[in-house]
Amino acid sequence: MTHDLASIKKEHTMTAANDLAQVAKERGIRYFMVSFTDLFGYQRAKLVPATAIADIQKDGAGFAGFATWFDMTPAHPDMLGMPDPTGLIQLPWKPEVAWVPADCVMEGKPVAQAPRVVLKDVVARAAQKGVRVKTGVECEFFLISPDGKLLADEHDTASKPCYDQLAITRRYDLISEICDYMYQLGWEPYQNDHEDANGQFEMNWIFDDAVLTADRHAFFKYMVRALAEKHGMRATFMPKPFPTLTGNGCHAHISGWDVATGKTNNFYDESDEIGLSKVGYNFLGGIMQHAEALAAITNPTVNSYKRINAPRTASGATWSPNSVTWTGNNRTHMVRVPGKGRFELRLPDGAANPYLMQAIIVAAGVDGIERNAHPGKRLDIDMYQEGHTVKDAPKLPLNLLDAIRAFDKDTTLKQALGNEFSSAYIKLKNSEWNSFATHFTQWERDHTLDI
Repeated sequence: MTHDLASIKKEHTMTAANDLAQVAKERGIRYFMVSFTDLFGYQRAKLVPATAIADIQKDGAGFAGFATWFDMTPAHPDMLGMPDPTGLIQLPWKPEVAWVPADCVMEGKPVAQAPRVVLKDVVARAAQKGVRVKTGVECEFFLISPDGKLLADEHDTASKPCYDQLAITRRYDLISEICDYMYQLGWEPYQNDHEDANGQFEMNWIFDDAVLTADRHAFFKYMVRALAEKHGMRATFMPKPFPTLTGNGCHAHISGWDVATGKTNNFYDESDEIGLSKVGYNFLGGIMQHAEALAAITNPTVNSYKRINAPRTASGATWSPNSVTWTGNNRTHMVRVPGKGRFELRLPDGAANPYLMQAIIVAAGVDGIERNAHPGKRLDIDMYQEGHTVKDAPKLPLNLLDAIRAFDKDTTLKQALGNEFSSAYIKLKNSEWNSFATHFTQWERDHTLDI
């Protein structure tokens, strides 16, 4: 089912609960941040006064698509951001402002390459096939100096910094503020920790439907960055900001539920050794069989491949995969099954687009269900120590270009995400790779000047 303008407007039809002008009066909102995420994961917005929000909710906020990362030209008509009131989040630190995600429309039709539109289409088609995917994400980030060159905490120097009690205490004011806000928003946060790299943190909230998790993921990145700036720091989700430290992952925990109520976990089978049902194994099979193409979305930058193909870091392990393997409760593989009825995909990194990451997970998994895909042999070895003994496991792409080419060859995923989106994404990512490849570096001078 592809969304058209009529269906988008139907979804956004005003009621007492989602009439944004009325909500503004009831909650004391003065401005709305009408926001969308472009193909490269950048968040774009217009700040709309509450006095004008009724017209914007009806007609959309105007944007020039070419001015963002979309495959458009300056000659394209206005792109309209149609605010979706079901995703509204009132900024806890500035409650007179409300963030609201938008679905992009142009000339009466949804913009097929817009990430939130892509995700909603994939989710709608999955529901027609009896699949309702719920996910949780583990967002890792570094707190660094405003100029991006150093860690914000000069005392965070332990050789094994993971779960460092004193280091997280020094960042208590910021971490607790973010966690308190997540609690106020009803996200049910349940733990925060100092991660495996110096200056690195992770904050967790409860899993939910894919679109809701994507909206919260997008807002979380915005909130963390904004509050870090308020505290005189900079937050980065860059996959590998420091060459010798563990990179920023964005692991996804995935389960499949009944479409009608969302209360029965169809991935759960109590009789199975690790608690996965046949449909769960088939979904996992889709992830495994599409993994190389998946990387173009879950690991979308040049820098991403410094994380998944990294040498051992200062802490002793990269905590990221380089081969397409799965296991039980073992963090050295691309996929692990840490508990019954769900599995964790450890491939994505902090640069992953919140909407496209969910879309490609759902698309790959649903294809696996349709084809009765088998995930392959379960491996219960330490891949960091014994991975060289595995001869038949595919390797993940070595760089962004390899990942783009793998995605371009995967016609099933391209069709599932939409040919217009896929064409635009491949075009812009190839352009990004070419920009990197033609960039002249000091390394070239150091290694070639005297040849």
